[in-house]
Order: sequence, then C-alpha cells, then structure tokens
Amino acid sequence: MHIRKYAEGDFQSIEEIYNLSKLDELAQENATFTLLPLSEDKVRNELLFESQIFVYELDSVVAFCAIFGAEIRALFVHPDHRGQGIGKDLLEHLVALSSREVSLYVAASNSSAIEMYSKFGFVITETFETTYNSMAVTANKMQRTGA
Repeated sequence: MHIRKYAEGDFQSIEEIYNLSKLDELAQENATFTLLPLSEDKVRNELLFESQIFVYELDSVVAFCAIFGAEIRALFVHPDHRGQGIGKDLLEHLVALSSREVSLYVAASNSSAIEMYSKFGFVITETFETTYNSMAVTANKMQRTGA
C-alpha cells in the first residue's frame, strides 16, 4: 500500500475510478442517473482540483481521496478493489490531516459509506436536497469532532 499526493499523470486513473464508482454511490436512489464523467463535470472538477488530492497505489492507482480545509470532498475506490480496507485507509489518512472537526457529504441512500463513516465517529448533522447531473438527490452532511 502506498498513499501519495496526486500528480498530473494520475488524472486518467482517477477519472476512470470516479466514472466507474459515481453511479454506485447513487444506486439506492429512487431514480436512474446518467453518468456525467469527471472531465465534463465542471462543478465537481473545480471542487476536486482546489483540494489536496491523494491516490492509493498498489501496482497502479486503485483509489483516490481529496480534502479541502476540513472538508473531505472525495473518496472513491475502484470497484475491483472494494472490501479490502482501502477506503478505511484513505479515510484514516484524511482524518489524520486535521485535528479539528472534519465534515463530508454523502448520498443519504449510500448506507455502506454512511456505515463506514459512522465507525470513524462521523455523525449526520444535516439532511438536504442537492443535485447530480440535474437530478435531485437527498444528501447528508456528516461531521466528526477532532481529538
């Protein structure tokens, strides 16, 4: 395992991971979503690239995450590498970067992600409606108080 800072040459890998994973995040919604590839999603692209981005390497990049200040903005694991503790490793890495309160946003229907975040002491502090590719999504804001 190797977590390192993002380099420009990693974009193709993180876009592939994002594009393979984004709709999984929304799979439990009561709607059918159409993928908006990361390279075409101006809003998420801007939020991602103003953040600190880290990649998780095995033989290649298999996951990535991003944090901006105390807000976790991304945590995506390639579908072929889920269930191996990679998401947990990345979350530990991000939480360790901040001794203060850390927040993140997650689709309210994404129970597996909410369960993982809860194990790290994150609690739901707000539920609201947002959009993905012009379609409504109910989301949760989750926060974790620093040590």
